[in-house]
Amino acid sequence: MEQDAIILTQAEQQILHSFVPLAAGMHEFLGENCEIIIHNLEHLDASVMTIFNGHLSGRKAGAPISELTLSYVELMRKDENLRHVTYFAKNKRGETFKAFTSAILGEQGRIIGLFCINFYLHVSLYSFMQHFYPHAQPEPENISEIFVENTEELMLAALEDAKKTVYGNPAISSANKNKEIIHILSQKGIFHLKDAVYIIAEHMGISKNTVYMHLRNRHKD
Repeated sequence: MEQDAIILTQAEQQILHSFVPLAAGMHEFLGENCEIIIHNLEHLDASVMTIFNGHLSGRKAGAPISELTLSYVELMRKDENLRHVTYFAKNKRGETFKAFTSAILGEQGRIIGLFCINFYLHVSLYSFMQHFYPHAQPEPENISEIFVENTEELMLAALEDAKKTVYGNPAISSANKNKEIIHILSQKGIFHLKDAVYIIAEHMGISKNTVYMHLRNRHKD
């Protein structure tokens, strides 16, 4: 296999390692029935750089690339429009899994690694779905997510949520309510959005200078 390997630049090494948090997040999101792998194509004899749930295939970091995976790499190198594949396969125990393999691109668009997800089909639906129900995990707080069609709608939804929090807290004096609302919105990153100061100021009935004042004071605290 070694003749097919490449030499990664420092920038490409950084690109490859930037996928590790994604792999960790996908592992946390999908649970124990999905194997998540990052392949480093610099060393095909030990291409498995990062792996989660390796017990599903019996692999660990440092394992070599498989013949099938290597064949897909060659196909992707020959066809610049082919950058991911999905397929069904079996592990050495004969257990079927559905695989997703995506190219990780380096400088000049060359393929330097692979991001792979293998979902094993022998597990029960009940076992898989348990990971997606709130009662299966600690729930420290009631979290809601509102999906909107534009950024102004996002700002106003965040503003209403902040108002409910502030107005529902009797410990916050009337004189400090606007200040606390601005602080909450700032913590959520709302003021990184274009024209947020002007829109929030208009809907709160205060001047943009007042908003800027509360933001400056927050950074001083």
